[in-house]
Amino acid sequence: MNKTVALHTLGCKLNFSETTAIGRMLENEGFEKKEFDEVADVYVINTCSVTENADKECRQLVRRIQRKAPEAMVVITGCYAQLKPTEIAAIPGVNLVLGAAEKFNIAQHLKELKQNDTGKICSCDIEEVNLFTASHSIKERTRVFLKVQDGCDYNCSFCTIPLARGKSRSDSIENVMKEIESIAAADVKEIVLTGINLGDFGKGFSGGKKHEENFFDLMKAIENEATIHRFRISSIEPNLLTPEMIAFVTASKKFMPHFHIPLQSGSNKVLADMRRRYKRELYAERVAQIKSLMPHACIGADVIVGFPGETDEDFAETALFLEGLDISYLHVFTYSERDHTLAAEMSAAVPVHKRNERNKILRTLSYRKMQEFTSLHIGQTRKVLFESTNKNGMMEGYTDNYIKITAAYHKDWENTVMDWVI
Repeated sequence: MNKTVALHTLGCKLNFSETTAIGRMLENEGFEKKEFDEVADVYVINTCSVTENADKECRQLVRRIQRKAPEAMVVITGCYAQLKPTEIAAIPGVNLVLGAAEKFNIAQHLKELKQNDTGKICSCDIEEVNLFTASHSIKERTRVFLKVQDGCDYNCSFCTIPLARGKSRSDSIENVMKEIESIAAADVKEIVLTGINLGDFGKGFSGGKKHEENFFDLMKAIENEATIHRFRISSIEPNLLTPEMIAFVTASKKFMPHFHIPLQSGSNKVLADMRRRYKRELYAERVAQIKSLMPHACIGADVIVGFPGETDEDFAETALFLEGLDISYLHVFTYSERDHTLAAEMSAAVPVHKRNERNKILRTLSYRKMQEFTSLHIGQTRKVLFESTNKNGMMEGYTDNYIKITAAYHKDWENTVMDWVI
């Protein structure tokens, strides 16, 4: 068995947590971890397929490995590997492709892999994937991304995630609390709860057993039992973020006043074409409730520009809607066609140059929104968690309500929650 391994993540924080878990598994099997730019015996690339660039980047990484370490084994896993295993297996230099059900069995597959194996595929139909595997990533010991849910039962017309990760399923509250206490033992100060459709927590299976819990139950268990005192909700659908949850965060001593709520479009026509499960009016209601109870709360939104059929009027409606919303920042995505989605078959494609123009407009709006949100808190004292990184004599941290703070580096501030005047 080869003894050195380098890992690389493409895509979301959930992917990052899974890569970290895979790395820990391989270390337990005797592998020594290397940086991805170093020479290793095995390279593992955990892929994304949300954007076209992630597919291209996977190919570029394989070519880079071939130039650097032509004798190394290359393993591709993740969403792209589940969606297009044959296509990936045909890339020169790829030895093994692991689908969604096999990525956490990587150690066994590596034991069975021979040096002359090329393009070997170990995958199954996504309908057969129904188990949940817990994972978490520790970044510089300060903040952890903890996966508590996987898969999605929604069928948004632009999204390949249900095809890549399967149906919604999650850990049990009992297991999540054990994971949290294990993380706490490593002196971690903050946990970000992550999932593909986090608000669907409680659906599906854990360890092969069906359970019926919900995300609000998990929030209450964390509030009552967790020894870590800073938690964030990574992203939650507006129709699954209930008024009860918002009120709960208002009174919470552990959940930070920070929400990330996907919007995707401010046009009800486009939302319907996207097959989203809400209208813009519900989104506005959620934002209004948060701000009425927590004026200091940070709210982020995801938006897709250039969706098929999005006219200039539709985009203008989205921009005007966002302008009037009391939100703090945007994550703006330029629509790209994905195979096996309904949106890819829709007519009235938006020209790429228009997609890019719309992206730039909303990114400019996002910058202005964050500047305005930060300015409202100038002079206030808030709790800041500083990260354990020295960047050219400076260090960074985030307030409870997600305002980025940069300060001169102090070793004794690392991984410490401090009162800070903004």
